[in-house]
Amino acid sequence: MSQPYALVFMGVSGSGKTTAAQAFAEKMGWPFAEADEFHPKANVDKMSQGIALNDDDRWPWLRDIRDWISQKSHEGTSVVLTCSALKKSYRVLLEEADADVRFVLLDADREVLKERMLHRENHYMPASLLDSQLATLEPLEADEPGVIIDSQHPPEQIIAKTLEYLGI
Repeated sequence: MSQPYALVFMGVSGSGKTTAAQAFAEKMGWPFAEADEFHPKANVDKMSQGIALNDDDRWPWLRDIRDWISQKSHEGTSVVLTCSALKKSYRVLLEEADADVRFVLLDADREVLKERMLHRENHYMPASLLDSQLATLEPLEADEPGVIIDSQHPPEQIIAKTLEYLGI
């Protein structure tokens, strides 16, 4: 590997990003970050009230994530993180990081996603925003550095498929 990886587990809320990313980070011994932790309070407050974020809300948040990836890469550290990265333009911005940025899109049916969201605890993203996220989601395209994996697979299979995609 010529430079450290930044492996972004992406998808809509409820897709299993955190579970899969934490398991992958633990297996690889790479630091893990939850992109939601980079949101400013104003964004969290909006989402908590059931108000979808717009691009003006997201750009500073995405730049902070990009800069964190670059910082870790300059330290020689590969990282694993979760980030919805719903639009291609968001992923293009993240790819500006000084790292080998790769995406793992975790995909699931709407009903599975909704069920997961309804049974989560201590999360500010309400199930009422699922449809807006699904409408915003632009799946990975062939020219993007990533893979699409069914999030209904157990974490071990998601990890195996991700390692196979990375060739490690």
